[in-house]
Amino acid sequence: MVLTVPIQEAAAQLVELVHDLGPGDEIVLTDGGRRLARIVPEIAHQDMRRPGACKGMLTVIDAGDDAVLEHFKEYLP
Repeated sequence: MVLTVPIQEAAAQLVELVHDLGPGDEIVLTDGGRRLARIVPEIAHQDMRRPGACKGMLTVIDAGDDAVLEHFKEYLP
């Protein structure tokens, strides 16, 4: 989500704006309708593309192909 905020308004609520940022969000600071700067969460860039970040998220049901394919039968021709 992109949130566009005048710089004077952002100065008054900067802490709240920054704490509400999530992965993929950004705040665009403007002055008189002109874009001045962007604020993006630092943590999103560090954690999203770290080797091994998804470790443990995949569970192998069974080593046999038939058991695995059974779970996808509705998608097979």
